[in-house]
Amino acid sequence: MSYQHVIWERDGGVGRITLNRPDSLNAWTHDFGRELKQVIESDAVDTAVRAVLVTGSGRGFSSGADLKSGFDPAPDDGMPDLRKALHELYHPIIAGVRRLEKPVVAAVNGPAVGIGASLAFACDLVLAAESAFFGLAFVNIGLMPDGGSTLFVPAAVGKARAFQMALLGERIDSRRALEWGLVNYVHPDDRLMSEAEALTARLAAGPTRSYASSKLALNRMLYPDLDGQLDLEAELQHALARTSDFQEGVLAFVEKREPAFQGA
Repeated sequence: MSYQHVIWERDGGVGRITLNRPDSLNAWTHDFGRELKQVIESDAVDTAVRAVLVTGSGRGFSSGADLKSGFDPAPDDGMPDLRKALHELYHPIIAGVRRLEKPVVAAVNGPAVGIGASLAFACDLVLAAESAFFGLAFVNIGLMPDGGSTLFVPAAVGKARAFQMALLGERIDSRRALEWGLVNYVHPDDRLMSEAEALTARLAAGPTRSYASSKLALNRMLYPDLDGQLDLEAELQHALARTSDFQEGVLAFVEKREPAFQGA
């Protein structure tokens, strides 16, 4: 199947997903999400694919949701239907990555922000370029982390750092991400893809059923209620999308100024 916003390639046992909206730093839109979901739930599931590599085209991994493209309106109030977007597109992608019965490697080649960071954190092994950074920037527009980040981040970094990331929305550079346990390896920018491809090829040549069993058991230990947490995030996020702070946050983002939040 041919895609417009995602590139799917298979070389032997390695499947490679490249997020392909480089002009927007691979920001997520409805069509992008629909294609990525199809790749995760169909192409990557193929038993001929024994390991998957996820990266971004251009200068970044993913800048998160494309706020300029907006969201479909909810039928009851006409406000952004974040519940629908999360339930039908974004969260099935995240859950699909966790449930793939094979290793998934992220090669973070630049900014990974918002749902883009969540996608990276959902992968089994994460490699980052020295210039890469991560951020739960949801708070900057009056939202909260979604895409499973309220589960993946505290499991990786602990309570203090999870609250720091969620409440302050700070950029976490690649070295700090490595120190905190958000990523496994940091490589010079010009070596990132060769290192990621070598690691993914090694995994593709390994004991696939062993990897699948380890992943299942670790998922059960680390993320015992993934679906419940994703549902909670969707409900809370949907409510926040009806606040004046969210409207102000998006307007400030578009106008490139600091938001003036009122707490309502």
